[in-house]
Amino acid sequence: MSDLPDTDFTQRFIFDDHDIRGELVGLEQSYAEVLAKHPYPQPVAQLLGELMAAAALLVGALKFDGLLILQARSEGPVPLLMIECSSEREIRGLARYNAEQIAADATLADLMPNGELALTIDPARGQRYQGIVDLDGETLSECFTHYFVTSQQVTTKFWLSADGRRARGLLLQQLPADRQKDDDDRAASWQHVTALGNTLQVEELLGLDNETILHRLYHDDAVRLFDIQPLHFRCSCSRERSGNALVSLGQADAEQLVQERGGQIEIDCQFCNQAYLFDAADVVQLFAGGGADSPSDTRH
Repeated sequence: MSDLPDTDFTQRFIFDDHDIRGELVGLEQSYAEVLAKHPYPQPVAQLLGELMAAAALLVGALKFDGLLILQARSEGPVPLLMIECSSEREIRGLARYNAEQIAADATLADLMPNGELALTIDPARGQRYQGIVDLDGETLSECFTHYFVTSQQVTTKFWLSADGRRARGLLLQQLPADRQKDDDDRAASWQHVTALGNTLQVEELLGLDNETILHRLYHDDAVRLFDIQPLHFRCSCSRERSGNALVSLGQADAEQLVQERGGQIEIDCQFCNQAYLFDAADVVQLFAGGGADSPSDTRH
């Protein structure tokens, strides 16, 4: 592994004797950046970390140019979890929650009853894709594994963990027949590799480096570990996007909103808490086609 102090990365590995690949993810700095934006209760922070880990693993596995969006919605104390991760490996996330209804030992079923998980791929070119699955597993790991089973995609299994400080994940995925042509051999290999994966303890996943994890699980198998691929937190909000949101209201409504707000509209990014301020002069310039950059003295 690299000697650089990378805390946020995915790392791919492959089995030389099986048609199976894997990916490990570790997130610390980007996870801390997301948690710093809101006072998340521990169970919510844990779910956010697990969803961030899943998004990072999927971006590595799906190989596309664009944006991956994971949205989990429910009727419970956590009505929304949302993670966005780009093919450039820029990640951000948020949760909406009712802290008064969240116990310290709350489970996924407690936090998100009758929930559903939507996976959206918004490519830079081509057609947008979305798949939806019920959040009916005991953990997010089970829900993601179930998603790939029900969507008849590549056979895939997830292990996800987070503790408010570090988010980690392991993905195993069956590859097209190459080394093993016989279906029974392929099934036996998948059962063998996933059964060993199931022995991985949460403490090991969160506390050990990738090489140690793979050695503990697969020391009797030939495994090749590839270079790490770094990730980082970045919010894609901007003053220009906020200005476009005002333009979408129409000029009359935007001007009325300025008056109602005492001469200044504040648009807050829910992901990073950045505030963008627009006054009457800014609004006039927006609708005159002058853009969001304004000479106004009240501009921030």
